[in-house]
Amino acid sequence: MGLRINDIAPDFTAESTAGTIKFHDWIGDSYAIIFSHPKDFTPVCTTEFGAVAQLAGEFEARKTKVIGVSVDSVEEHHKWMADIEKFAGVPANFPIIDDTSLTVAKAYDMLPADAYLPDGRTPAHSATVRTVFIIGPDKKVRLTMTYPMSVGRNFAEVLRALDAVRATDGVPFATPANWVPGQDVIVALSVPTDEATAKYGELDIKLPYLRFAKAPA
Repeated sequence: MGLRINDIAPDFTAESTAGTIKFHDWIGDSYAIIFSHPKDFTPVCTTEFGAVAQLAGEFEARKTKVIGVSVDSVEEHHKWMADIEKFAGVPANFPIIDDTSLTVAKAYDMLPADAYLPDGRTPAHSATVRTVFIIGPDKKVRLTMTYPMSVGRNFAEVLRALDAVRATDGVPFATPANWVPGQDVIVALSVPTDEATAKYGELDIKLPYLRFAKAPA
């Protein structure tokens, strides 16, 4: 059975460019983002790692740790990091996991259990290792996004989705289409209108089941 939203994110111990990572311990009480890649020294992935490096301050402001996964060795990762910095103009100061064993790719359902890396492999052999996972401090999977190799990920959307996950975490709210921080949120159907009004102020009721409230600070 595949990994689903609200499942506990599989724990693992792996080598990385920052040393040995025990994943759940590494997350601690933060949010975390895993973004995976099929191979080092590939063009789209280099632009994506560069984008993450450039957004380091944005993730830090959101108390979110980021970690990359690529189906290559730590030695290759360190070499690739020089290219990433050259392209992005800033260093990639987040860990990149050595997943030559495919342990993480299989645990996160990005490759079948019987997958292996043949000699002379190309990115196509691990093309499905292209998913973003947002994980909460409770170690549960909150959101996933999977992209084909030909489509570079939109990290502005990753940040927006992270903001939405954090804004609705543990409170009876949802976010509407295209929501960005500062906009109104949707009150959950489980909260009666009079109770919601008393707690969150006047509601903007578009439909009996679609009620907006100002997002609490």
